[in-house]
Amino acid sequence: MTVLITGATSGIGLACAKIFAKHGYNLVLTGRRKDRLQQIKTEIEKEYHVNVLTLNFDIRDHQQCEEAIQSLSRDNVKLDILINNAGLAAGLSTLQEGKLEHWETMIDTNIKGLLYISRIVSRLMIENRIKGHIINIGSIAGKEVYPNGNVYCASKHAVDALNKAMRIDLLPHQIKVSAVNPGMVETEFSLVRFDGDAERAKKVYEGLKPLAAEDIAETVFWVVNRPSHVNINDIVIMPTAQATSTINIRN
Repeated sequence: MTVLITGATSGIGLACAKIFAKHGYNLVLTGRRKDRLQQIKTEIEKEYHVNVLTLNFDIRDHQQCEEAIQSLSRDNVKLDILINNAGLAAGLSTLQEGKLEHWETMIDTNIKGLLYISRIVSRLMIENRIKGHIINIGSIAGKEVYPNGNVYCASKHAVDALNKAMRIDLLPHQIKVSAVNPGMVETEFSLVRFDGDAERAKKVYEGLKPLAAEDIAETVFWVVNRPSHVNINDIVIMPTAQATSTINIRN
C-alpha cells in the first residue's frame, strides 16, 4: 500500500508519515522544503524500512502538481491513499484590514491546491481501478467562524463542502472519502499564521494542553483502517480543554 501525503515536512503531515511507515506503508511525501524532505526520507527509510519517494513542488501551482503526480505513473507507482494535509492560516485580522497576500496564500493552498491534487490522484485511482481512500485534513474553522478568522474559516468551510462533494462524486468508483477536523493542535500552524513571531505563537497554547500532531495522525490511521464496508465521513477532534474555537479553559 502506498500513501501520498501533502505538506509532509512538519506537523500533522510528518506525524502521518511516521505512523503509516511504522505499519509498513510505502510513502510519497510532498512539500516545498527540498532539504527537509530528503532528511525525512533518509530517517524514515532507515527506521522503518519502507520505500519513500519525495516530490518537491508548490501545491499552489497547477502545472507543478500535474508534473509531480504524473511522474509517479511513469515510475509505475500506484497510490492507494491520499492525505490532503497541506494547508495554512496567514494572518488574523478583520476583513476590512486583511492583507490580500494572506488571502491569496490561504485560498491557493487550502482550496485550489487541495483541488489540484485530488483531481489528479482520484483520476489515477479510477484509471488503475483502485478502491482508494482520500482523507482531507480540515479544521474546526470549517465548522464554525471565529473573530478575525474570516478568510481562513471560509477556506476550511470550502474543504468541508468539497469533502462532501468528493464523497458523492467518487462513490460509484468505491473510493472512500473522509475528513478529520482538528481543534487546537500545537504544530507550526500559529508560527506560520503570525509570520514567524514565536512569542505570539507560543501564547496561543499557554495554560492548556493542546492536541499533538501525533493525536491527529493516530486518528487518520484509524479512519483508514476501518473495514472495507465502513467509511468515516467526518470527525471533529478537540483537546479536552477546548469546547469551541473560542471557548476553552486555561490554568
